[in-house]
Amino acid sequence: MERYKIIKEVGDGTFGSVWRAISKQTGEVVAIKKMKKKYYSWEECVNLREVKSLRKMNHPNIVKLKEVIRESDILYFVFEYMECNLYQLMKDREKLFSEGEIRNWCFQVFQGLAYMHQRGYFHRDLKPENLLVTKDVIKIADFGLAREINSQPPYTEYVSTRWYRAPEVLLQSYIYSSKVDMWAMGAIMAELFSLRPLFPGASEADEIYKICGVIGNPTTDSWADGLKLARDINYQFPQLAGVNLSALIPSASDHAISLIQSLCSWDPCKRPTASEALQHPFFQSCFYIPPSLRSRAVARTPPPAGTRGALDQQGVKRYPGALHSSKPTNYFSSPKVQPSSGVQRKLDMVNQEGIKNEKSMKTTTQSKYRHPGKESPTSVIKGRTIHGISETAERLANMSIGNRRQSMGQPRPPPMKAGVNWSSESPNFMLRPAPQIPTGRTYPRKVAG
Repeated sequence: MERYKIIKEVGDGTFGSVWRAISKQTGEVVAIKKMKKKYYSWEECVNLREVKSLRKMNHPNIVKLKEVIRESDILYFVFEYMECNLYQLMKDREKLFSEGEIRNWCFQVFQGLAYMHQRGYFHRDLKPENLLVTKDVIKIADFGLAREINSQPPYTEYVSTRWYRAPEVLLQSYIYSSKVDMWAMGAIMAELFSLRPLFPGASEADEIYKICGVIGNPTTDSWADGLKLARDINYQFPQLAGVNLSALIPSASDHAISLIQSLCSWDPCKRPTASEALQHPFFQSCFYIPPSLRSRAVARTPPPAGTRGALDQQGVKRYPGALHSSKPTNYFSSPKVQPSSGVQRKLDMVNQEGIKNEKSMKTTTQSKYRHPGKESPTSVIKGRTIHGISETAERLANMSIGNRRQSMGQPRPPPMKAGVNWSSESPNFMLRPAPQIPTGRTYPRKVAG
């Protein structure tokens, strides 16, 4: 730690404190997270979820872990430095964010989540405090509660700050998925538009009551599994009709309301994945997705034309106005991370595959045009080629237009689709005025973790 000069403390939480520091060697500003718990072996350090997950991820919208240091049984994480978090931007703001700003932030977060989920992890603690911002760039941080998707349940009951906690977790389900991150993003997105939390519950029971007050209570059609979870813990949902989200968030466009409704669906299966959310019409102006962030599922060999229609009925959702790509796309090439050693170990986050691709592009040469000479294939079969041309011309001359029209009238194979049109799947909301919340009213925010 003598290589860093500590400037000031910028945050304090249950598990550690965060300091702004400068590298004495490079002059780079970094954020150093000092853990409060003592760690008596290096093996214990590298097995931490935050270390294991961040070692496997290298993405522009996920905060970069530069170094892990264990010194005198104290563990330090050295991260890239970000200016502030999303909550700090919202708490003292009087003017609403523009929809363009919100679209830009959410688009970046969904890219980071798509990468993370396809790497086999979900965050479990998404909230404005864990989304770090520098200028127009936003990054997901604090992977202390991150979990592997293929890990065996039961999972822990407490996962995230209550206001952004998915209903299946509130109902004490021990089996949940990456869809808990999508619920949290729906709540965060609504808060960005209104600068007020969408579900500010004072307890777990009050949180469910607040959710029912906005989207209505679940039914057998909307979430049968949730009703069973409630019966298992002897809980009865309040009978509330819900409200129109457009009345609660008047500054949001119809596309934004549609996306928030889908993200905040009772049934986790009805919430879109991060990759599907990126194709929602709300992000239509964000027309370009870098090749490295495109869906790995689309990167497989395209099926024959005859089977495309059948496969697409089972496949990925497609939304009107979504981003189109005629080429097979390839999301998320896996970075190779070298194991580290020693008391102070740097985590190499360099994408080795990217370097290989760069080298291969440099060494690849285009084939030069060769003039057809004596040894060229054209000259070898010159006579045959001329004869073939004359035969083709004769056939074209004898061809009738009627036959062509008849062939054009034959049914063509159906075009390739990518699923069904976007539908929010959420119940119809009662059109009644929303309860007015005073503009100056503030909510106490407890930060856990």
